[in-house]
Amino acid sequence: MSQELPAPIPRLTVITLGVSDIRASIAFYDSLGFARRLKVTGEAVAFYDTGGPVLGLFPWDQLAADAKLPDQPRPTTFCGITLAWNCRTREEVDAVLAFALDKGARLLKPAHETDYGGYSGYFADPDGHPWEVVVAPGIEVGEDRRVHLAE
Repeated sequence: MSQELPAPIPRLTVITLGVSDIRASIAFYDSLGFARRLKVTGEAVAFYDTGGPVLGLFPWDQLAADAKLPDQPRPTTFCGITLAWNCRTREEVDAVLAFALDKGARLLKPAHETDYGGYSGYFADPDGHPWEVVVAPGIEVGEDRRVHLAE
């Protein structure tokens, strides 16, 4: 009889995006105001403090190779994942969308009232990774920049 191992504590620590041009992506995320950390990595990889899980940027082909996945064909459509920038107010949603577009993002969907009582819009980063900018009931952004969920 084997002894059952204790379950590890689940955690999401880093979200890494594969990017086509690491320099351009670093410039984009710097311009959005995310704080870059571990700059000693130069342009090999970039890490950003987001107030929650770390955002990583890594060259697309190297990230695919590291995960033992094919680099080609690169998807040209939705890949089943979005990133979110939760806000405190509808006005903040509008301001974040305008700011991101000013920094080179592409508007995917203008801000609008949602069917669940929130307010949301989408932009894409230089590699097309979709970001939802949203204020939603039951999800609050604290002074610590972290998301706090209702029970």
